[in-house]
Amino acid sequence: MDLKQLEYIVEISRTNNISQAAKNLFVSQSALNQQLLKLEKELGCQLFYRSRTNWHPTPVGEVYIEGAKKILLIKKDTYSRINDLMHDREAELRLGLVPRRGIQMFTSIYPRLHKAFPNVRLTPLEMPAREQQEAIKNGDIDLGFMTLSREQMNDDIYEFVGKEEMILFCPAIHPVCDRIKEDYELPVIDIREFRYEPFAIMYQGSTIRPICDRIFAEAGFDPDILIETSTTSSIPALVASNLCLGIAPRYYLDPKDTRIRAFALKGHPTWDLCISYRRKSYLSDAAAEYIRLAGEYWKQVLPPVQKN
Repeated sequence: MDLKQLEYIVEISRTNNISQAAKNLFVSQSALNQQLLKLEKELGCQLFYRSRTNWHPTPVGEVYIEGAKKILLIKKDTYSRINDLMHDREAELRLGLVPRRGIQMFTSIYPRLHKAFPNVRLTPLEMPAREQQEAIKNGDIDLGFMTLSREQMNDDIYEFVGKEEMILFCPAIHPVCDRIKEDYELPVIDIREFRYEPFAIMYQGSTIRPICDRIFAEAGFDPDILIETSTTSSIPALVASNLCLGIAPRYYLDPKDTRIRAFALKGHPTWDLCISYRRKSYLSDAAAEYIRLAGEYWKQVLPPVQKN
């Protein structure tokens, strides 16, 4: 069985387009098509339904692609084991990162990781947590740094590198702020005080949205949603403009921004910061060091979850 041929077929299925697959594989479309036709002749059946804009697998194609992905994952794990035994061999570590904070973490720990493993090429890829979970399943990334709650985790391995509190962002001009003094720790507030106020929250489908929905459900009211955003950092920006309130991770609080007051919520809701990888996959020495450095980084960056 030709492993290169397996890679070709998997890429066609991933893109649903033979032209795009050829570009991604750095081969000509005619050469890729010849490889596909050769394999289909060998099997005696078509692997893809063809159209000008959309190629998708036939039932036989789905079986073949499922097996091809498993074989390629075995190949990857095997090469990772060999690379750890032969330290001078070049290798690649593909890293999924949630937007913004993920790349900030990566740039902070990269120098130490590169120094320890100079022959490992580190490829950071920004994507939401749910996309990372799918990418880990397909073998498109080796490790994923993601933020999510326990119930959103699948059967992959999750190494916990931090825990973070969700807080309420409030315009500093709000009357509530006049009666609650500033303190070293965030004062706890009952979100029901703001049940008639507009809110900015993350979009449906984000890993933070179920946490926000649960906060409002436990408070006994449906929020007046001014805007659903796909960028967490836009929530404090909207609050600072005096347009609304918002719920976001404490990471996004800038203590120097006097336009915003922040409050802890009852129960101190949290989510987890994790490095995830496929169950039963081989964890290379470089991957293990990446996890260790990530844990050190977040231990220094994240404030502790309040207990009061």
